[in-house]
Amino acid sequence: MVRLDDKPSYDSNGETKLLDSSVPPDKLYSLISSAQEHEENKSRLELDFGGTLSLAMALGTDLIMGLSRNQIEEKRKIYGRNAFPEPPMKGFFRLFLDSFGDAILRVLIVAAIVSLIIGLIEEPNKGWIEGTAILIAVFIVAFVTAGNDYSKELQFRALEKSSEETYRATVIRSADMIQVHPEELVVGDVVLLKAGDLIPADGIIFEGEGVKSNESGLTGEPDDLIKEPGGPNPFLFSSCLITEVGNSSDAKVLVTGVGEHSQWGKIKKNLVSQSGETPLQVKLDRMASLIGYVGVGFAVATFIVLVAMIWLRHGGEDIIQSVVDAFIIGVTIIVVAIPEGLPLAVTISLAYSTRRMYRDQNLIRVLAACETMGNATNICSDKTGTLTMNQMTVVEGFIGGEKFSFVDKNNLPSFSPKVLEFLTQNSAINRSCDVHFKNEKGEKLHRPKVIGSATEGALVILASDLGCNVLTTKKVLFDPNVDREYPFNSMKKRSSVLITKKNHGSDGGLRLYSKGASEAILADCAFYTDLDGKAKTLTNETRIQLNETIVKMADRALRTICLAHKDYGSVDELPEGWEVQAPASKDMVCDAIVGIMDPLRPDVKEAVSLAQNAGVMVRMVTGDNIHTAKAIAKQCGILREGGVALEGPEFRNMTPAQLDKILPKLQVLARSSPNDKFLLVTRLNGRNLPKNEREWLEMHNKDGSHDLAYLKDREKILPGYEEEWKKANPLGGEVVGVTGDGTNDAPALKAADVGLSMGITGTKVAQNASDIVILDDRFSSIVKAIMWGRAVYDNIRKFLQFQLTVNVVALSIVFIGSVAGFDPPLNAVMMLWVNLIMDTMGALALGTESPTIELLNRRPFSRQASLLSYKMIRNISVMSLFQLSLLLWLLFDPQVLFSGVRENNPCLRYVEKGGKSLNLAWSPVTGERVPEGTAGAVTCSTFFEAEGSDTGIDGYPGCGDGDNGGCYDEYYAGLKNFESDCFNVCEEFDYVHYSILFNAFVFCQIFNEFNARSIGDDWNIFYGLERNKIFILIIFITIGLQIFIIEIGGDFTKTAGLTAYQW
Repeated sequence: MVRLDDKPSYDSNGETKLLDSSVPPDKLYSLISSAQEHEENKSRLELDFGGTLSLAMALGTDLIMGLSRNQIEEKRKIYGRNAFPEPPMKGFFRLFLDSFGDAILRVLIVAAIVSLIIGLIEEPNKGWIEGTAILIAVFIVAFVTAGNDYSKELQFRALEKSSEETYRATVIRSADMIQVHPEELVVGDVVLLKAGDLIPADGIIFEGEGVKSNESGLTGEPDDLIKEPGGPNPFLFSSCLITEVGNSSDAKVLVTGVGEHSQWGKIKKNLVSQSGETPLQVKLDRMASLIGYVGVGFAVATFIVLVAMIWLRHGGEDIIQSVVDAFIIGVTIIVVAIPEGLPLAVTISLAYSTRRMYRDQNLIRVLAACETMGNATNICSDKTGTLTMNQMTVVEGFIGGEKFSFVDKNNLPSFSPKVLEFLTQNSAINRSCDVHFKNEKGEKLHRPKVIGSATEGALVILASDLGCNVLTTKKVLFDPNVDREYPFNSMKKRSSVLITKKNHGSDGGLRLYSKGASEAILADCAFYTDLDGKAKTLTNETRIQLNETIVKMADRALRTICLAHKDYGSVDELPEGWEVQAPASKDMVCDAIVGIMDPLRPDVKEAVSLAQNAGVMVRMVTGDNIHTAKAIAKQCGILREGGVALEGPEFRNMTPAQLDKILPKLQVLARSSPNDKFLLVTRLNGRNLPKNEREWLEMHNKDGSHDLAYLKDREKILPGYEEEWKKANPLGGEVVGVTGDGTNDAPALKAADVGLSMGITGTKVAQNASDIVILDDRFSSIVKAIMWGRAVYDNIRKFLQFQLTVNVVALSIVFIGSVAGFDPPLNAVMMLWVNLIMDTMGALALGTESPTIELLNRRPFSRQASLLSYKMIRNISVMSLFQLSLLLWLLFDPQVLFSGVRENNPCLRYVEKGGKSLNLAWSPVTGERVPEGTAGAVTCSTFFEAEGSDTGIDGYPGCGDGDNGGCYDEYYAGLKNFESDCFNVCEEFDYVHYSILFNAFVFCQIFNEFNARSIGDDWNIFYGLERNKIFILIIFITIGLQIFIIEIGGDFTKTAGLTAYQW
């Protein structure tokens, strides 16, 4: 223990002065070379700084009073902020370049460049348009992809930052114990750390006994390391965990390194943040691959058909250009078919949901938990703070054989001085919590603020109400250099403190104060205190009376706490091992049994009912006795008719087979230990079960101290083993969510499918072991997490239904059109636009649907459930059939709806070859070529005579230089090779037919987005639409861009402006 006798000097205002020997920053930063070099670091501390106390004095820190408030900013200027540097992040331009790493996009770029070169060679004026248009479309796709990736990275960083906003560090400043955000810490601060706390900055421990820290995250060292004041390794490092504080209520640390100058800061600035895929993303990746293979099949088939059509329809003309065009169409089909939008939709939906869930008091630490929570079948919930308000108040007590009420604070009962001494000193000294009776302005709070255990806080507040100055009492009566604290032990169900009686004017000796679970403490009592403060023998009659009192209180949902003490004449009377664990005794004196009320949260009954109606089994796991647990579980609606309530000792002695019989009805587990919670969760979901003898022995008999054999005992001990569990659960296990707030809850949180830690009462160890942090500790927030999880799952299925419909229709229409001899109904640029609609637009529109209460009206899906339900397959089939019927009708017979529209992409104006070709002749009767000068023959010149003239050759008109494509179709198309022999090139095409077809296709998809909002039998596809502003915005953006492409696209997109009727 570092001695605190020497103190820094003070100025005239009583504030600590920063000494002239203040440590230069560079010298202070050189104190720690690395976390692993214990001896070197300790040597530098002693030789260069004179030890911890000298360093504190040099920094101007009073280790008892802490820094003064006027020193904080000065320290921050000298030594820096406790903020870590952001890890490097890929910029937008880098992500843009990375998006071209897609092999298919690269192939498409090469094909577009080949098309561009051939086009420029064959037709310098307009040949560049198609290749350029494809390149532009590819660059747009890459730009959007980079934008999505960049936005996703920003969202993940925002999520990481928000997870740190709730953390607070306890620090002593100007003798006040306050909580601040870790970023507000400065070098020289005195920080208090408890078991389970995350260390917020580098420092040196100067007070604490039996403190251990786990530095595996920093050094890779798996074992907890002992940290002793003045010991060989007193250094604590940021980002590491305090796992034990031994006999101390906390460990006191002098901060020596903050921010980027801490050991973790030096490492973090070189880290790159990466996120893995969630199980749903993996499942969708597999489906995307399957769909992609189908798309490749369509692409290859379409390419073969288009190549065949070069000879079957076009007589082998322009082979190279036609093959390139067919190849581009084939590659574009692959681009459209591969649904890269599925993983994107998951990312968008999760990122959107995690932000919104944060508003609903759910901080998502592991993205997979969001989707998993939607299909949770079991919730194992703590009682205190989750189902109840965690506002503990002592309402009655049984003292000296009589019952007293503490409800009316203005009319509290009076007790003898000795009774008051036992009650108030036990409450004031035997505690790890801190209670603030005034705010920062010195104004009295309406209700004292408790930092730490609410149960201990209730006893401290009672002691204060009874006239005890709790702060002064602990300072005067408890000497940390001499006395001992024994923190709450979950196995013994108590906390204790051992003090020297001479400190408060007694005749000497020691006194042990203990408080905890009534049945546990009372079992160790042989005496009780009467109203005069004298110890009386605890007869059987009195013990029965006390036990009945405990049961009556518990039946009214009161938590019962027993306060007891035992006096020792000297240290020699203490049992062996008292230095590290509370002295065990069977002759303690029971001073009081108090009943503490923790009212239910107002919304908990409704929340539990909603979860149960959603098919979720809610179980309460608590340390309270069976009577209190059952009373509260009934009030909440958890314990229902036919439900089973068990106590921990009975539960843990069951065999796996015995437990399996009652698991479907087990609704309350009382007097449970953290290990009981772990066993329950493991048995429910089957995770972390031992697979073989080695793992079984590692779990149950690691040190070989138990007489256990694998073959003999594996069927007898919970949680069982993997082979046995699979036989007992052929359909798989439950999807379990479990709540926890203590360090000992970490194994259960890890074992659960979704670990839910508490944001207010939870330790950092529990929060780090969890997947979701419930910021307000409310059970209703857990139900909201279920609702959001189901929304994410359904949003992905909505997008899947939408995209599969688009895929089926797009691939079918292109293939059928090609087989039928048409030009591809959807060209490369059109399909790339459709790809944007499907992927980015669709993912944004359908991935951001907010949850509705109706989501809780169905049961959760099983682990093996397919993403595609029968109803979704029905919807996809019906919509695809409808769209294909409409589009094929428009493809084969557009005249029915749009008279005057010419099929395919016919030419509007031909340009003559000139020269000798003008004299080539055809028979108007047979359509075959005839010798030049043949009487009555049709020639190339005939076609190009002035528009409207009549050659007199069987009614063949002269088509002229204007809109002559229609004239060619009507009169000259029947003449063999007339087009190729007479015309040099088509200067202008009529894109109206395919523009109408393309427009109909896109609007089918827009309407299909509305249909996709329902993946079941709900006919009202507009329900709740007004809540999804993003969906409405995406629809308007899509329509606006579609109008632009049709009306302005021209030769780039091969579209033509449409009339109002055609729109």
